[in-house]
Amino acid sequence: MDWKLPFLPGVRRVVSAAAVVSLALLWAADILVLLFVTEPPIAPTSWLPVFVTGPLAALALPGTHRPLPLPVRAVGAAAMSLTLSCVCLFAPVSGTDFGYLEMFALLFLIIRTLAQVHSTRAMAWTVAALTVSMLMQTLRTRTLDGFVGGSYMVTILLSLGIAMGCVVRASEARRQRAVQDVRHAERLALARDLHDLIAHHMTGIIVQANAARTVHATAPEKVEPALEAIARSGTETLESMRRLVRVLREDGHQALRPGDLLAELGDLVGEFSRRRPDAPAARLEASAAVRTSRFSPEVEATVLRVAREALTNVLRHAPDERVTVRLDADPGWMRVTVTNSAGQRQADDPAGGRSGFGLIGLRERVEALDGTFRAGVTRSGQWAVVAALPRPLMDAGPAR
Repeated sequence: MDWKLPFLPGVRRVVSAAAVVSLALLWAADILVLLFVTEPPIAPTSWLPVFVTGPLAALALPGTHRPLPLPVRAVGAAAMSLTLSCVCLFAPVSGTDFGYLEMFALLFLIIRTLAQVHSTRAMAWTVAALTVSMLMQTLRTRTLDGFVGGSYMVTILLSLGIAMGCVVRASEARRQRAVQDVRHAERLALARDLHDLIAHHMTGIIVQANAARTVHATAPEKVEPALEAIARSGTETLESMRRLVRVLREDGHQALRPGDLLAELGDLVGEFSRRRPDAPAARLEASAAVRTSRFSPEVEATVLRVAREALTNVLRHAPDERVTVRLDADPGWMRVTVTNSAGQRQADDPAGGRSGFGLIGLRERVEALDGTFRAGVTRSGQWAVVAALPRPLMDAGPAR
């Protein structure tokens, strides 16, 4: 049973297992009451909550990837329950029991609808239908005592269930807002980096254009190479501009200098090692392809951002472990991998850990550049952060 609630994966598994066990026990209780408590002759309507409406309502709970969405399944279960309540109320037979499996399955559907259905209108109508169906169950006994006692119990259950669903819905809304804030901040940071790097390229284009105009009269053979350089720089600039949505510059913002990726990473790894005087020194490894290739400015800035965030997480979660930062490249991709020698204490922690959303921001930045991002425990038991970024078409040549 997949609840998709805003808990850690381990907690979700516990909640799902508890729900399954609870429904199984309620179904067993329904069967025992029907066989050993209900006085004969047993009315035909007494079998329906135990073997028809109850199990069908429970089957409407699990799984979100189904042909029918949750509101449709929930309304269908509510309609079956209402139909049975009307039959029990007006049929010329004796009363029947509530059907505890059916009642609690409808209650769980209310909680899940409040927690998961994004449309406020669909959520409200679905919860209203389920609430009415639960209240109508109290009429099945066709006795005053059964109606009063049942209404009291159902009202308490509904109050608890609706309150729990609203708490979960509010918690999920806060989490979604926090994730959106992190993504928005990461996009703005990427825009600032791109702004600085594009300004560098545009300065080069202007210088080359002025040089071509100067030598046009005295050395016309030098104009063609200058125009080619201008076209190449313009192509690189447009490739970066394609990813720039908005320009926002903060005071004191430090930009990555183009072509200084290895130097910047060396400084970052050195500073990281100095902050852990009693731990093994971190290692920076770069393949020959990385040392002899050029990369687009946004790729270099993103690689540095991934390494910085990964090393910060190592300081927080595994400060005494051996750390390696490795860069690899091939004609189509640039890959950065940060590993530490021991896995995280909690492999099921959400992206960004228990107290932040750092890895969510990294994923947003990498995917904004059409790359892939992964963070988790490897087969060897290490914790690894891996980002692969596509390399835009650029002239091959040594790193600047």
